[in-house]
Amino acid sequence: MSAAKANLEALPRTLQAVLALAFLALALFPAIGTDFYVQSVARMMILAIFAMSLDLLLGVTGLVSLGHAAFFGLAGYALAFLTPAGEPASLWWTLPAAVAASALAALVIGFFVVRTHGIYFIMVTMAFAQMVYYVFFDNKALGGSDGIYVNFKPDAGFFDLDNKLVFYYFTLAMLLLVYAFLRRLLWSPFGRVLAGIRVNEHRMRAMGYGTFGYKLAAFTLAGGLAGLAGYLFAAQGGYVNPELMGFHTSAHAIMMVILGGMGNFAGAIVGAFAFEYLLHWFKDLPTVGAFNLGKHWQLWMGLFIVLVVVFARGGLLGAIERLSRRKERPAAAAEEERAA
Repeated sequence: MSAAKANLEALPRTLQAVLALAFLALALFPAIGTDFYVQSVARMMILAIFAMSLDLLLGVTGLVSLGHAAFFGLAGYALAFLTPAGEPASLWWTLPAAVAASALAALVIGFFVVRTHGIYFIMVTMAFAQMVYYVFFDNKALGGSDGIYVNFKPDAGFFDLDNKLVFYYFTLAMLLLVYAFLRRLLWSPFGRVLAGIRVNEHRMRAMGYGTFGYKLAAFTLAGGLAGLAGYLFAAQGGYVNPELMGFHTSAHAIMMVILGGMGNFAGAIVGAFAFEYLLHWFKDLPTVGAFNLGKHWQLWMGLFIVLVVVFARGGLLGAIERLSRRKERPAAAAEEERAA
């Protein structure tokens, strides 16, 4: 089996049709959803961008980062610091500035961490993220443990992001742009080298590729895209705190990628939506006797992730792909019989 098929990088037509319908449903959702659910879906789309940025490292390049949330949180703080106390700041310069700040931090941190491999890479990324976390957590000038409010949504000029519907469609546009960009990058020469590093880095180095530079570029790009998600998250919620940079946020992003299916970016979107939906569903479970099911939502989420890993290789997207193949086989066999 080829590496592309094993990682489900090449999406079958059935899955492409399902994804097209899903994006259409997102575009039409505000027509039927209440304000609460529209904001909830917008939050899911932001987290889907965050999950896709991590998938560039985890699913494409094979780098398991436990510190990816640092870049997510940094961009949120950048928006908070760049927004004046009495008026909104312009979207058109704060967004590039926040993304650039996250990308620069990823470049500096990546210069050290991509020299390591395996468990050492995992631990060093987590160590750097914890350092960033405590810089903000212990510093009152940076908001401390209480965090900082973002009093105004960014000023976009010709459209109003204070309007929940406008913000929803702006987030949807960012989701589509990031997905299209990453899918194009996946099949570019750069993306093929990253996939080769995931499969066998030693062989890629023997072929003459400078794997350090490629991994550093991927780490920087992933940090910048995580910053885009963090900026949107801060703009929507109007508040940032150090927990955005914490280990749990990175762990949740990893679970989203694994849940949906690694290495194709569509899986990261599916995983983010599924994770957030299940998170709220498990939290709302009733109390049975003296046992509060909703209070122990982490247990049910953990069991669900284990079941997906054991029984649905390739995540939820892989399970959908295998199910569609099983349905197509009888139809193909029937056509062959009629032709004979």
